[in-house]
Amino acid sequence: MQQKTAPMMQTVGLLAPSLVFLVLFTYWPMLQSVWQSLRIESFGSDEVTFGLGNFQRLWTDDSFQQAALNNLVYALGTIVPGIVIALALAVGLQEATRLNAALRAIVYFPVLIPLVAAAALFSFVFLPGIGLLDWHLAKLGMAQINWLGNPKVALWSLIGLTVWKNAGYYMLFFLAGLQAIPNDLYEATRIEGAGVIGRFRRVTLPLLGPTFAFVFVIALINAVTQIDHVVVLTKGGPSDSTNLLLFYIYQQAHENLDYGKAAAATVVTLALLLALSLTSLRSLERGVHYES
Repeated sequence: MQQKTAPMMQTVGLLAPSLVFLVLFTYWPMLQSVWQSLRIESFGSDEVTFGLGNFQRLWTDDSFQQAALNNLVYALGTIVPGIVIALALAVGLQEATRLNAALRAIVYFPVLIPLVAAAALFSFVFLPGIGLLDWHLAKLGMAQINWLGNPKVALWSLIGLTVWKNAGYYMLFFLAGLQAIPNDLYEATRIEGAGVIGRFRRVTLPLLGPTFAFVFVIALINAVTQIDHVVVLTKGGPSDSTNLLLFYIYQQAHENLDYGKAAAATVVTLALLLALSLTSLRSLERGVHYES
């Protein structure tokens, strides 16, 4: 009995520091946010009550609704193209050659740039009239575009920046997934007469199911938590067209000092993110598993 409990105690001892930090910096702040979201303070009074008033105020806030809609468009605009481009790059660069190694490094390079630095770089790209994009558009005889000042274009400009930044990161996961697919399956489908598209549809896509689910969760988290470029480039404008949920929470907490509404928005965002992540991970568990 003592021989069995000794390794268990060693494992607990090794995990204890990580568990302590996880509780202190993850679960405890989450509990504080839930507590703050239920705490209602009366203006000009020290009276404190508890209830769902902060959530009621949140749902009737037009800025929150706009931020939620923006984040939905932003998530769809970054996740779908980012995953598709990453998969295409992984398939095209999966062969271990010197040229492919160099191209992988080039594609992955934007991942190494902090998002703040990438946003500062793209501020020169998006400059109206003299920016890199408008300069090339002028060479083609096309009209100039106010990439960050036009409410109809600004969010899509941030989406383009995000896809450029994250596609190389997602590519790594797809490369790992492709390397784990047995070559025997490709040989079998080749003998059956399947072409390149047939092998991709019948072998590659099904066996990359778990990788798709994992990358989707990572991309979803990035779509909700990455707002450095919003802070640097647009501050949520113009006309709240680039205001995302996390930036909305920042505005309520640090600009409006409305901690109750900020906490309520945090709880709603975390609940939505958790629900979508669990759904994706459940599909990961039901996905195709294989051995290399």
